[in-house]
Amino acid sequence: MDTYSFLRELADSWVLLLMVLFFLGVIVWAWRPGSQSVHADASDIPFRHDKKPVADPAAEEPKQ
Repeated sequence: MDTYSFLRELADSWVLLLMVLFFLGVIVWAWRPGSQSVHADASDIPFRHDKKPVADPAAEEPKQ
């Protein structure tokens, strides 16, 4: 058996299985019961300073 055939069989069987398991693991990790607060916090990032913008540090520097 040459190298290409061996790697092709390996990719078609075990590597494919490992990639599917990894994908399913990521999906389960993202939808786990305790992650709702993490996702809610991340979704609010663009709106954190809507009412009071962050002060511009360049505007507060003394001018010489």
